[in-house]
Amino acid sequence: MNKKTVFSKFVPALLLAVLCLPPSMRGEAAVADNPFLVPPNTPFQTPAFDRIQISHYLPAVQEGIKRHQAEIDAIVNNPKPATFENTIVALDMSGQLLGDVASVFYSLLGAVTSPQMQDLANQLSPLFSAHNDNISLNEKLFARVKAIYDRRTKLKLSGVQLYLLENTYRGFLRSGALLDEKQKARLRDINREHSLLALKFDDNLLAETNGSYIVIDNKADLAGLPESVMAMGEETAKAMNMAGKWVFTTQRPSWTPFLQYAENRDLRKSLYSAYFMRGDRDNDKDNKAVLQKLLTFREERYRMLGYKTPAQFYLEPRMAKTPEAVHEFLMRLWQPALERAKSEAVEMQKLIDAEQGGFKLAPADWWYYAERLRKAKYDLDDSALRPYFQLENVQKGVFSLVEKLYGLKFVERKDIPIYHPEVKVFEVHEGNGTLLGILYMDFFPRDSKQGGAWSGAFRTSFYQNGKRVIPFSTLVCNFTKPTPGTPSLLSIDEVSTFFHEFGHSLDTLFTDSVYRSNFAPQDSVELPSQIMEHWVLEPELLKVYARHYKTGEVIPAALVDKLKKSSLFNQGFETVEYLAACFLDMAWHGLESALNVNVTRFEDKVMAAISLIPEILPRYRSTYFAHIHGGYEAGYYSYIWSGVLDADAFEAFKETSLFDKKTAASFRKNILAKLGTEDAMVLYKRFRGREPKVEPLLKKRGLL
Repeated sequence: MNKKTVFSKFVPALLLAVLCLPPSMRGEAAVADNPFLVPPNTPFQTPAFDRIQISHYLPAVQEGIKRHQAEIDAIVNNPKPATFENTIVALDMSGQLLGDVASVFYSLLGAVTSPQMQDLANQLSPLFSAHNDNISLNEKLFARVKAIYDRRTKLKLSGVQLYLLENTYRGFLRSGALLDEKQKARLRDINREHSLLALKFDDNLLAETNGSYIVIDNKADLAGLPESVMAMGEETAKAMNMAGKWVFTTQRPSWTPFLQYAENRDLRKSLYSAYFMRGDRDNDKDNKAVLQKLLTFREERYRMLGYKTPAQFYLEPRMAKTPEAVHEFLMRLWQPALERAKSEAVEMQKLIDAEQGGFKLAPADWWYYAERLRKAKYDLDDSALRPYFQLENVQKGVFSLVEKLYGLKFVERKDIPIYHPEVKVFEVHEGNGTLLGILYMDFFPRDSKQGGAWSGAFRTSFYQNGKRVIPFSTLVCNFTKPTPGTPSLLSIDEVSTFFHEFGHSLDTLFTDSVYRSNFAPQDSVELPSQIMEHWVLEPELLKVYARHYKTGEVIPAALVDKLKKSSLFNQGFETVEYLAACFLDMAWHGLESALNVNVTRFEDKVMAAISLIPEILPRYRSTYFAHIHGGYEAGYYSYIWSGVLDADAFEAFKETSLFDKKTAASFRKNILAKLGTEDAMVLYKRFRGREPKVEPLLKKRGLL
């Protein structure tokens, strides 16, 4: 997931709101030793994490607001007629300090949060919301932007300049620039309350995830679990002051292997229930009412802007354009995937019946019996693969791939400050030695980290005074942790996740835009990440990174062959559980009113409408579906929409060579360096010579 910060750099001052903070939260507006306000004495002026304290954020935000307001005032009060340079470019370049502070704060809020960070987020979020409103609802500023937009056909603008102008103008319209004063006042209230609810949703989810686990005190109940999984449960228990027991959590590295291997069905059901009931326990961390309020605010907001539903608003600037187009696309995949899933369920039920299980296959059983069938069909199981995927070796494989494709070199730095001891930092160089950017990688789960995996940035690249400002990319995951005597051994899914998130980092590192703004459609942003997954099982690359952690032996060709033959195994389930969540996301955002909607009954109704079989639940239920408000609103379908792009784009490599530098150079030049600076389909056709075809995706998933 390419996790975007919830902060927008177009944020003007709201000093009165800042002054309304409690005295204990204010600090001084300028602090001489604040690492945000003084150029840090760090390599490349990377964030001074060795000095940054929570108390530094607010003074830095105050100063950032002050500087940004001066920049906005200068644009608005410029006596000269509005031009592209003195208005659009000036606006694009404004708010750099505020943007840098917010990027660090919100990145760490997801990776190393704390009650103090969460409290501060609740103070800052409505301020940032108000700042955004003060910019987007500034009538004089909008008048200048509109004046340029209205005569755009008479200006000699490049494609990139025109794209920036059009999207800047559209951003004002979509933020309420044409509303009357009463509507604008209401919009401010909605945006402020919505920002707080989004934080509450995430805080509740983190608390529910940390508090959802099972404790085992009888070793006999561990039957079926590989030694590495038992060791992980033992270490988790020790960390929770329960030495002598085993704890399995709802974090994926713990949850998935337990469901795959544990023979005790009741315990599997207990852990599965702990996972899918998060945020739905009618306690103080329940997310049902929070979600309803979020959606209700969105509905009111977008009705004021002239849209019938939130889905219509969110989809307008994307490649899909309309809810109808998304639904048609999803249904094209749904029917063959559902039929495949039904046949998979039949196979599993036959296995249960043959063993005289005496029960009907349930959602909590799927991983266990899928693993049993995979082993029976392909003599392949996850525990046999993990020893060949030591984290450090997989990292070597990723680095090797991008060196083959793009000539990149990586140099680890031990002297660049980090925000947590587990973080690794690298300089990323071009083949000619030019510094491309800095990469931070943070691999393991902890109580202070949100679940999942994402890539973002402490700073994105742009040009200042003709010189490229290098980006600071972040890659954050929740991989299987090492245990005493055993390194971090990844599942094949975790290996794919590493390659995936690294693709997002490449997108950040390669971006080569004169301007700071990026307008990549949400349903295109997974192209850079998902294409990387296609190389995971390529034999030439496997020789580099797939080596047994004890013997150094390269993964046997026979095992790789089994992996490839099994690549379509369980694809019905994987596609169906994902698509079901897409339908759920679209259904929520397709409502004209979520007020008083019963969350559980609504989910059941949506699943019944698409005839989801009872053996499968959607990948995300509403109460822990963070994508619904985390940048993928009415956009969870984006992964598979981008899947059409990445599968078709990979065909370009297959038509030449999987490591063809010419094809890679074209992909970098037209996609990785420019996505978000021009129309996404124009860029894709520039790379591929035509629009993408859906057949490669259908073939890849065994649906054709």
